[in-house]
Amino acid sequence: MGDQIQFIVEKLNQEPFRKNYNLISFDSLESLQLLQLLSDVLGEIDPKHAVDIREELPEQTAKRMLNVLGILKYKPPGTVSDLSAFRQGLVTGSKTVIHPVLHWLLQRTSELRTRAYLARFLVKLEVPAEFLQDDTVADFNKQYEELMEAFKNLHKEHEQLKISGLSTAEIRRDISAMEEEKDQLAKRVERLKKRVETVQNHQRMLEIARQLRLEKEREESLAQQKQEQKSQLFHAEQKLQRAQVQLKEMQQMVADSKPESLMKKLEEEMNFNSYLVTEKIPREMESKKTSVYFLQKVVAEPAMTQADLTALESERDEVNAEINQLIEKRMIKYEPTDSKFSMYRQQASIISRKKEAKAEELQAAKEEMSSLERQMEQKSSQAHELEGSEVLTEDEFKQYVSKLRSKNTFYKKKRLEIAEITAEYGILQRTEELLRQRHEAIQEQLQAIEEKKGISGYSYTQEELERVSAVKSEMDEVKGQTLDNMSEMVKKLNAMVAEKKASLAPVIKELRQLRQNCQELTQECDEKKMQYDSCAAGLETNCSALEQEVKQLLEECAQEESNYHYINCMKRSLEIQLQRAKEEMKAYMSPEPQERRRAVREQYTRIILEQENLGKKLREKQKVVRESHGPNMKQMKMWQDFEQLMECKRECFLKQQNQAAIGQIIQEGGKDRLVL
Repeated sequence: MGDQIQFIVEKLNQEPFRKNYNLISFDSLESLQLLQLLSDVLGEIDPKHAVDIREELPEQTAKRMLNVLGILKYKPPGTVSDLSAFRQGLVTGSKTVIHPVLHWLLQRTSELRTRAYLARFLVKLEVPAEFLQDDTVADFNKQYEELMEAFKNLHKEHEQLKISGLSTAEIRRDISAMEEEKDQLAKRVERLKKRVETVQNHQRMLEIARQLRLEKEREESLAQQKQEQKSQLFHAEQKLQRAQVQLKEMQQMVADSKPESLMKKLEEEMNFNSYLVTEKIPREMESKKTSVYFLQKVVAEPAMTQADLTALESERDEVNAEINQLIEKRMIKYEPTDSKFSMYRQQASIISRKKEAKAEELQAAKEEMSSLERQMEQKSSQAHELEGSEVLTEDEFKQYVSKLRSKNTFYKKKRLEIAEITAEYGILQRTEELLRQRHEAIQEQLQAIEEKKGISGYSYTQEELERVSAVKSEMDEVKGQTLDNMSEMVKKLNAMVAEKKASLAPVIKELRQLRQNCQELTQECDEKKMQYDSCAAGLETNCSALEQEVKQLLEECAQEESNYHYINCMKRSLEIQLQRAKEEMKAYMSPEPQERRRAVREQYTRIILEQENLGKKLREKQKVVRESHGPNMKQMKMWQDFEQLMECKRECFLKQQNQAAIGQIIQEGGKDRLVL
């Protein structure tokens, strides 16, 4: 709060207020002085609010300030009740209300001044709907809205021009500089014309120079066209090369493709598709059908109560116990041959799962490849539409590198030529400087000769006199025409003024009478408005007090209602718990076994017994596994040895067959030789 007051005092001591306050004197201001200070600050933002509050009623002052703060979009802190307190504090001149408003206004004075200026033209007048039924009023209202929109657009353009940094002073300086340059250029052109006129056949030389300039421009345009045609030719050659490379690749693919490879690919695709049709898709369909059947069954059943759920849970526990007992019996009757088949079954299931996984991976890869091919086709079509270059092949890249090297050498040659041209340019600059010095020396000699002859400054004075005389003659002609035009315009204006005075005389008489009536009506309106404002202020204070009282009563009612609901909920929960406890005691003390079984205690004891029995069975199973581990490992080793032995026998049998076939071929060959 102290920083806020200090900021207000600093701003009020500066321009344009210059109040010379300190913290003590500002804090000791009375309510009327604070209101006058707030009115002065608002008057600085909007001049029409620079009013002495002693000349108006307090209700009018409060209403005027509230309207201004509403236009400036000031948001007082707090809720609705705080807003009524804010209005009352603004009427009484309370420090807690005035100080924040002053701080907010002095923080953003320039911004609020712009907003107040815009509010004079952009605050829309609300026309009642019944008046808008008239066509004339509706047309005027529409024109009013269109003018408001036009004003908004013009103001935005004005602000943008301000931000762009182009001021009138800078534009005027630029214009004056450009005019000076224009005059200098005109002087140079006149001097050059005078010099050229002394040369023989100067018209013919000027025509030749003009033709030379036109031919140079034509040469530049032709060179540009040549460059464009070269670039088009280069792009066409690149497209041709790419097409040739694609043709070669397609020919190689056709040449390399054999019937065997094509048949192999077709067989692989056929096997994969047959696997999908015969195994994978039917299995997935069966699983989906079963899941849909169970879901439909669940949806068709009626809503289940807690008792039904407990019954189902007990049935599930009993079925699980039976399953565990059957598994234990099967483990007791365990046979080695079954273990071998189970091992093969397990391997077969693993292989089938791997096969399914690979089939899914292959299908996903095919889908991804097809999506990538579609994307590639889209990108290639977009590139053809934009006439962009495609990805270069190896041969195209080599050609591009060779062309780049040739261009690099060409660039180096041109760079040397540019260096030579820059050196020649430096020499020409030096020559120009020497010629300028020689010209200045000749001018000095001419001035010295003129001084010797007693006619110093003759040439310069003669040129100036000719120029001044030409300008004077032009100005005299312009002045004469201007005076004639002005005299005619004055006569016309006098005649128009006389006509307007004669036509407006009766209207002015009527206007005087209307002004007198308007003054009487405005005085009566002000008196009625003062009475209305005072009555409205009293009603508003009473209404704010009643609203505050109603708000307190509503809060108390809501609190009592929430307490009632909370107590009611607690009561219902306690009743439910008591009912459950009574049912539990009734079920536990009941002589019937069915009722006693539904008790929670009986259920937990039954679960404990089942878990203990399950633990015993698992320990017995562990004991059986430990006892049969050694013989099973021995039997597995014997089976592996037997498998190796059979493999060796198969290899020996194949070798014997091969040797017998070779011996028979040798015997047949010997017989043939003997016959020969």
